[in-house]
Amino acid sequence: MKLAFMIAGLALLAVVDGYAHPSDQKYIPDPDPKIQNRIEDWRDLKFGLLMHWGPYSQWGVVESWSICSEDEPWCRRPYDDYERYKREYERLKLTFNPVKFNPEKWAKAAKEAGMKYVVFTTKHHDGFCMFDTKYTDYKITAPDCPFSKNPRANVAKEIFNAFRKEGFWVGAYFSKPDWHCDYYWWRRFATPDRNVNYDIKKYPDRWEKFVQFTHNQILELVKDYGPLDILWLDGGWVRKLTDKQIQAAINSPNYKFTHIQSQDIRIGELVKKARAVKPDLIVVDRAVEGPYQNYLTPENRVPERMLPYPWESCIVAGGGWSWTPNAQYKSARQLVHLLVDIVAKGGNLLLNIAPGPDGTWDAAAYDRLAKIGAWMRVNSEAIYGSRPVAPYFEGKVRLTRGKDGSVYLIYLGDENEHTPPSEIAVSRYQPPKGAEARFVGTGTKLTWRAVGSRGVVVEIPESVRKAAPCDYAWTVKFTPGVKE
Repeated sequence: MKLAFMIAGLALLAVVDGYAHPSDQKYIPDPDPKIQNRIEDWRDLKFGLLMHWGPYSQWGVVESWSICSEDEPWCRRPYDDYERYKREYERLKLTFNPVKFNPEKWAKAAKEAGMKYVVFTTKHHDGFCMFDTKYTDYKITAPDCPFSKNPRANVAKEIFNAFRKEGFWVGAYFSKPDWHCDYYWWRRFATPDRNVNYDIKKYPDRWEKFVQFTHNQILELVKDYGPLDILWLDGGWVRKLTDKQIQAAINSPNYKFTHIQSQDIRIGELVKKARAVKPDLIVVDRAVEGPYQNYLTPENRVPERMLPYPWESCIVAGGGWSWTPNAQYKSARQLVHLLVDIVAKGGNLLLNIAPGPDGTWDAAAYDRLAKIGAWMRVNSEAIYGSRPVAPYFEGKVRLTRGKDGSVYLIYLGDENEHTPPSEIAVSRYQPPKGAEARFVGTGTKLTWRAVGSRGVVVEIPESVRKAAPCDYAWTVKFTPGVKE
């Protein structure tokens, strides 16, 4: 992942870079009704956990990107000798020994927070595998990695099993580019940017070896680490491009990559193989417009409007995507508000927590999850299984709709608001005549009045305000068709 997101509207740059603003992309539904139904089930989950973890955590640096020689802020190294740095980075494998690894503790904390699915980095762009692949020795189970002696060395399998036991959906993050694989970054040539560093048309046999390598590793995950629910593919610049698209990107004033070319890994063929094993597997080919991007993934940001297709914001909880020392975490209030805002706009929140080099989470991560969980235990009916309802958001209020037709108004309290306000007002939503309003968490029946032909004001009595059932945000539920 990158820390920066591409500017909206720069479509050509998005083709080169592989990351497009979600509002710029056309969503193409998977034609299979089985997959469409599965995506609707995924939309019901609302809240998931993303974990970036690898040997890079020992240095507390950004995952993978420091070995990419592009001149970007997320690629900077502490000294000028690139080749030396890359060698030292790859030798992190020799000291990676997360002896305090305890995925059951993570799974329990995530469950208490109300999370319903997990996505784990089985392989990031640097090519280091957190699973026992048979196609490379650059992996945590290799004999020269000290953690390989641990009975839980096959980290991805241990994580997936621990979370499945807690009822989670399981997703495998997998990087399509592999900067350690000689079939992608060929050692014969320099590595000027993130792309494959040789001419694919000149060396088609080498590229075919990379395609087979990629297919084989993904099928390992699907067959041996399943049942997988989500295949989450990163590195959107590895994609098929036409000559016209390539030329247009090169002619763009934003062009900055040396080796842009069509990097076709035959995604359709790959998905067909994977779904022969798991027929309802959700595939997220991030930022690659087409039927294999089953939902869109705006990165480290929340769209400004409701998006009318399946989507998920992946957001850093604290520090960076990978573990950094003394990381500053978002407050529980900020995280609750993020979740509510995303859900009101039709999306899911995938919150990233990065394990440290010893295999533990920061104490702040457990603290935030516990506080989110306390809020969710009161208000989850307004979150799980909900869908957007106009006007979606207004001021401090976010709206969601339950499948039974109930509408929820969620008031987001400021830092200095520790109790609900005396009134919650919306000018662009009005419940049907005879609807019943209750305060979620206490069940207290509330008085409401229509304002004009479009608005509503709900009164919150002092008894509720003095004994609010939660912090950060408060919910009013309108049930239609109830006679007063």
